[in-house]
Parts: sequence; structure tokens; C-alpha cells
Amino acid sequence: MLVVKALHISMVIAWFAGLFYLPRIFVNLAMVDGASSERDRLLLMAGKLFRFMTPLGVLAVAFGLWLWLGYGFAGGWLHAKMALVAVLVIYHLYCGRLLAAFRAGRNVRGHVWFRWFNEMPVLLMFAIVFLVVLKPF
Repeated sequence: MLVVKALHISMVIAWFAGLFYLPRIFVNLAMVDGASSERDRLLLMAGKLFRFMTPLGVLAVAFGLWLWLGYGFAGGWLHAKMALVAVLVIYHLYCGRLLAAFRAGRNVRGHVWFRWFNEMPVLLMFAIVFLVVLKPF
């Protein structure tokens, strides 16, 4: 089970790297006016990152479920963690929708909104790490 735990932690770290960076690309996309080579490059980067981070997120969740099956599902902290992981999955999927809107030229949000949106995974990560380490309830 320690190998599974190590794989889970590694996939979570890699997934979060994508969750931190993709919205930052959205900030830059929201600042680009009209069709340009810069917009095309940012869309290419965002698309490749999203395609790379999606399997990492799937593997992070899969290894987490494997741990759950191995150790059991006990403690209120774990229920809270799972709720926050569900929020992360929804955030990830919403990033995919935002990327599709950028590709279609339908983005209606400004760079300031994306700067705030970019902070959500950081807050979720802090909450999840504290729940896992402290197991407060």
C-alpha cells in the first residue's frame, strides 16, 4: 500500500501543477485582443496542458480510491477531504469548458476574474493537506 500511496501523492502533485498553471494561461488569453499568433500559441499550450493533466487527475483519484479500499473510509476528515476532491474535479472539468469557450472565441470573462479563479486550487490544496495531516475530526 505504500507504493500506492506514493503513486497517489505523485499524481496529486502533478495534477495540481496543471491546476495551478492552466488558469494562469487563461489570464493571458483573456488579455489578448482578437486573432493573433500569441493567442494561437496560448491556446496550443492550454490544450496540451489540459490533455496532459486530465489523465494525471484520473490517476490521482484512482489511486486515492485504491487507498480508500485498502484502509477503509473512516473519519469525518476523510468525508470532508472527499468533498473537496469532488470540488477539484468539478474545477478541472470547468477549466475544460473555459478552454472550449476560448477556442470558440466565446470567452466573456476578463483577466481579473481569471486571476481570482486561479487562486481556488491553492485554497483547496491547503484545506486538503491540513485535513490529511491533522485529521481534526
